[in-house]
Amino acid sequence: MKMKNAVKRKLIQIAAFGFTNAHIGNFAGGKLYTGKWKQFCNPGLNCYSCPAATLACPIGAMQAVAGSMQYNFSFYVVGFLLAVGVLLGRFVCGWICPFGLVQELIYKIPSRKCRLPKPFTYIKYGILTVFVIVLPIAATNYMGMGKPAFCQYICPSGTLFGGIPMITTHPELRTATGLLFGLKLGILIVTLTACIFIFRFFCKTLCPLGAIYGLLNKISIYHLEVDQNACIKCGKCAHICNMDVDPVTAPNSPECIRCGACAASCPKQAIRLGFPSAASDAAQNNPETK
Repeated sequence: MKMKNAVKRKLIQIAAFGFTNAHIGNFAGGKLYTGKWKQFCNPGLNCYSCPAATLACPIGAMQAVAGSMQYNFSFYVVGFLLAVGVLLGRFVCGWICPFGLVQELIYKIPSRKCRLPKPFTYIKYGILTVFVIVLPIAATNYMGMGKPAFCQYICPSGTLFGGIPMITTHPELRTATGLLFGLKLGILIVTLTACIFIFRFFCKTLCPLGAIYGLLNKISIYHLEVDQNACIKCGKCAHICNMDVDPVTAPNSPECIRCGACAASCPKQAIRLGFPSAASDAAQNNPETK
């Protein structure tokens, strides 16, 4: 069951990555897809400036609107994120986020694996507040327009899929690179290196999108349930969780990405992931709960 769940999740991640970055041919000329799909946001983190990108990045879109001269509130983007978050929570992170897949593949590189101290997981909330919400409004240029601070100063996904391909294919852009691109390249290198040793390092520490979905995990319709009567407290679920969550004590932790590894490892099938109706049906059909 564990292998079946892992394979299914990986196939869905690859399919989501493929749809999100369907215009592979654009890499050759460094062109951006600007068709009708680009007006819609991707639920996961994927750079708008990636030549292959089909959809827009929600974090980038939110900053672009907030940083406009009119300081508009992005009802569409915020509403979209809230709707997705309330429906799925961090399921998006675990199953369909393109950069999440990249991190997991890097984690497969043989090395000594480490656990991240819990205080580091709160950094992403500070990044969400400062770089996504405050700076695009507070730090403006002479025209009164704010900067997309997270995209401009931090986002390693943007550097990997947008910045590097564009600089590689556009020689005129290379003269414009300086300390800022060097900073972002450094963040990318540190992030990818850390992902070798720490599962989804970026998701745990830096991702503002993960912070938003994490805050909605406790109320998301798609959620994790633990049958305390069936649970034998063996600890297998907590041991196997790469996001350092104990499903028995915190089934809807902001760090849970709904990957299903805990449910697949449970010897008593006491852990269930799904929508309320599906969870109820599973409980009724589970002989351990009768």
